[in-house]
Amino acid sequence: MSGAPHRQIWLDGRLVPWSEVTVHVLSHSLARGSLVFDYMSVHATPRGPAIFRLGEHVARFLKSVELVGLPLEQSEEELRGACIAAVRANPGAKVVKLNAFLPSVEVDVVPVDDHVAVAAAAYDPWEDVQARKEEPPARPPKTVRLWLEKERRQRRPDILHPHAKVAANYTSAMYAKWQAKRRGYDEVLLVDERGLLAEGPTTNFFLVDSGGTLRTPPEQGVLLGVTRSSVIALAEAEGRKVVEEPLRPEALFGAAEAFLTGTSAGVWPIASVDGSALGSKCPGPVSEVLGARFRRATAGEDPAFAHWLTFVNEAG
Repeated sequence: MSGAPHRQIWLDGRLVPWSEVTVHVLSHSLARGSLVFDYMSVHATPRGPAIFRLGEHVARFLKSVELVGLPLEQSEEELRGACIAAVRANPGAKVVKLNAFLPSVEVDVVPVDDHVAVAAAAYDPWEDVQARKEEPPARPPKTVRLWLEKERRQRRPDILHPHAKVAANYTSAMYAKWQAKRRGYDEVLLVDERGLLAEGPTTNFFLVDSGGTLRTPPEQGVLLGVTRSSVIALAEAEGRKVVEEPLRPEALFGAAEAFLTGTSAGVWPIASVDGSALGSKCPGPVSEVLGARFRRATAGEDPAFAHWLTFVNEAG
């Protein structure tokens, strides 16, 4: 099995070798898309490895579990402990992915065996996954060539709420990004059913208007990104005004600068949209300041935001 044979995954309370953590092809979560997950970053600091905003990620994970209706047994404290144990057992890990899934083989949409397995995988997504492929993909560029989605899609909250990080919620976004990649772009910015700007497949979106104000789509229709909320807090600490409001595509094309945010992306400046350069400089001054402060916060070098880090070697 491809991957990292030296890695161990925390699974239902015990550490299991990477290659042994498997599920059947007919498992409920594979067949129905019911796997719930969260994805958090791990950073090297002077005090050892630290998980960025572990509490917020676990809280979002539990909200996703609630929205999907999985009968999870573990408490918030146990989930935090699972992530910490996974990082301790896997030196050099850059991320932790926390998963809740129904592993049993099922026929009906409602499983007979409703045991929800929980796995916490701590690893380096590049070295342990991408670099082991026969043709490793290029690392993401420092600035992004963005394609704006043209086809409105019905992402109905009465079917799957956008706040739920559940596997099935990513199918439409996968299709849209695939189309963007085939056109030669790095990323796609999705629109909602009204044609308003929404988010990337795994990122949130911000623009900076001519007056220096940050503007971002309201939280009701997008995933509540932990990096998104971090950047809002950092911007406000810098004295920068942040407005959450519906945004039409014209606002993007007229922006002074824009960027995406996410666990893997951090603050990712947008260089162009549909092949046309955005702003006069990329990264723009606001993107540079926020990106630099975000990196300091994740490295444990910003005392004002030291509470965002859980230091693994000091955690109980």
